[in-house]
Amino acid sequence: MSTVPTTLRDTAADFEGRVLETRLISLSREEFALDVWGRTPLLTRGVSDFSDLFSASAVDELVSRRGLRTPFLRVAKDGSTAAESSFTSPGGVGASVADQLDDTALWRSFADGSTLVLQALQRTWEPVTDLAARLGTELGHPVQANAYVTPPQNRGFDDHYDVHDVFVLQVTGSKRWIVHEPVHPDPLRDQPWTAHRAAVADAARGEAYIDTVLEPGDVLYLPRGWLHAAEALGAVSIHLTLGVHTWTRHALAEQLAESALALLREDVEMRGSLPLGVDGPGEELAFVRRRLLAALTEADPTSLFHRARRGQARPAPMGPLAQLGALESLAADTPVRLREALEARLVGRRLTTRVGWLDFPEADLAPALRILDGGAHPAGDLGLPFVERLLRAGVLVPAES
Repeated sequence: MSTVPTTLRDTAADFEGRVLETRLISLSREEFALDVWGRTPLLTRGVSDFSDLFSASAVDELVSRRGLRTPFLRVAKDGSTAAESSFTSPGGVGASVADQLDDTALWRSFADGSTLVLQALQRTWEPVTDLAARLGTELGHPVQANAYVTPPQNRGFDDHYDVHDVFVLQVTGSKRWIVHEPVHPDPLRDQPWTAHRAAVADAARGEAYIDTVLEPGDVLYLPRGWLHAAEALGAVSIHLTLGVHTWTRHALAEQLAESALALLREDVEMRGSLPLGVDGPGEELAFVRRRLLAALTEADPTSLFHRARRGQARPAPMGPLAQLGALESLAADTPVRLREALEARLVGRRLTTRVGWLDFPEADLAPALRILDGGAHPAGDLGLPFVERLLRAGVLVPAES
């Protein structure tokens, strides 16, 4: 009988320095979790140099040379967002795409005081891709990344709140941030600030909770719901916003209810029709409540939770040609490792990941367990057929020797 535990998850993030503690905060992870996370803003001065992540030259390259399309960029000024048609144009010969970024139009908008918002940088700029993937693994919540490029003495957005937590990383220039306490604490994804526009405007006229200037290397953490507005000062300001799309108890309740309803589909009495001529729930409601409560007690939303969580982000990038090269040159001494940000879990004999699932025979459970440590392993130690199968599935990738 196998001695492999029933459920194990990958621990690849443990093999490198923690992003949270080395780049975003000066507290320990435990202090941040206990005193700050989801509760209160945190301002950390000079915690890191972010020039390796993003820069003015990165902005120019993304805007003018990468052929980006909407919605990878927004343009905003004084609280209003510009129409996409005002900064996009056809891609030209050989590219039948009508909405690629128009660098001339963007330059004119920027020179006129508009903020350029480069969205989903975790998909378009490699250093940010790596950072967002590692942070998401550490926090257990998916992370997206935007860059805000604001000309001097301008602001892109009025006072508002976000429905996700954010880490603001000041890259270049300086920006004044004014933060007020929430008017709707812990908003859900479908509870945007626009539903509380008047309350937000009233609160923004009151005394600020934080009124400060971020300089390069500073980080500001804001839990969802905290009001904020920012304005560039005497030079172009570039900051990265890491948006943490937190899982909530409400989301877990939704999944629990969904799991319970799936159980009730198999209950023949629950599938029965209401009495003929029914004019309301009547006595049937008490019966349904009893069955629903029993189903809620029995339901286990764990698999649904992990499936939804895997769908919230993407695994680390994988090059098809590099993968083919690894397959063609596979030998006993070829080092391989688990692809990062896979959300890999071994449940019984099944390995579930963001790129699908694989069932293993008993003989392969030991190497399947070994790869979850995130380290590099010689293919011969794992078994060449095992490694070939997982390379083809995009689960294992070549590791540096």
